[in-house]
Amino acid sequence: MNKTKLKLGFSPCPNDTFVFDAMVHGRIDTEGLEFDYFLADVEELNSLALSSGTDITKMSFYAFAFAAKNYLILDSGSALGHHNGPLVISKRKITASGLAESTIAIPGKYTTANLLFSLIWPEAINKVEYLFSGIEDALLAEEVDAGLIIHETRFTYRNRGLHKIVDLGEYWENLTGLPIPLGTIAVNRTIDTGIALKVNSIIRRSVEFALRHPKASHDFIKTHASEMDSSVVNRHIKLFVNRYTTSLGNGGKKAITELFRIAGEKGIIPEMPERIFLTSR
Repeated sequence: MNKTKLKLGFSPCPNDTFVFDAMVHGRIDTEGLEFDYFLADVEELNSLALSSGTDITKMSFYAFAFAAKNYLILDSGSALGHHNGPLVISKRKITASGLAESTIAIPGKYTTANLLFSLIWPEAINKVEYLFSGIEDALLAEEVDAGLIIHETRFTYRNRGLHKIVDLGEYWENLTGLPIPLGTIAVNRTIDTGIALKVNSIIRRSVEFALRHPKASHDFIKTHASEMDSSVVNRHIKLFVNRYTTSLGNGGKKAITELFRIAGEKGIIPEMPERIFLTSR
C-alpha cells in the first residue's frame, strides 16, 4: 500500500529538533504517513507559509495571521509559555522610551517578536532584519542601537557584554495574564481533515516520546543547534517545550486568540478567518 508523504518544515532550534526527532526518524508509529522534512530559519519558514508552500510547517504567530486562509493551527507542537518571550537588548544604555528613535535589529518581519514589539512601540519604524543568530554581532559592531532577540540568544547575550532593556514576554504576561504565543505548527487547509488529525496525533506522540526519552534526540539536536553548548541547549528545550507543546488546551488557545484580537484592533494584522484551529469537523 502506498504511503501518504507530506512535506514538513521546522527550524533547527533545539526545541523543534527535540519535538520532531521521533516522528521523522521512525521512533514512533506514524500511522502510514511519511514526512519529507527540511529545516530552515523561522523567517524562511514564514516566507514559505505565506506562499502556502508546505503541507505542515512551523511558523511564527505573526506570519500565521497573514497565512491563515491557507493553514490551520494544530493542537500539538506549538511554542508558548511563561517567562520565555523575546528580549530587547543593547550594547550601550538605552531607555525603553528611547527605542522609538533607535535603529532596531529584528529577527524577521513576520516573527512574533516583531509583532509584540510593534504592539508596544508602533512608532519605532527604523528596523533592520537580521538572521536571529547575527543580532548580537550587529550590536557589538554598533551597526544598530538595539536588538530584538529570540531562541537561544536569550541565554548568551549577557556573556557578550550586552544588556536587557525590556522583556516582551513579561510585558505580555502583565497585560493579559496569559502564556506568550511564539511559534505554531500549522497544517495546510488543502490536507484532508482525517490526515491532518493523524498528523496532530503523531506530533503529540513525538513530543511525548521525546519527553520520556530525552537522550534519544541528542545527536539530531546537536547536529543542528547553532549554539552547541550543552547547558544552553538543555535550558532552551526546558524553556520552550512544555505542556502547551503537548497540547494547547484552552489556555493556549485563549492566548493565541487574544494576541490576534489585540493585533487586529491595532490594525497590525488582517482580519482573521472564523476558524483558525484544526478540529474534527
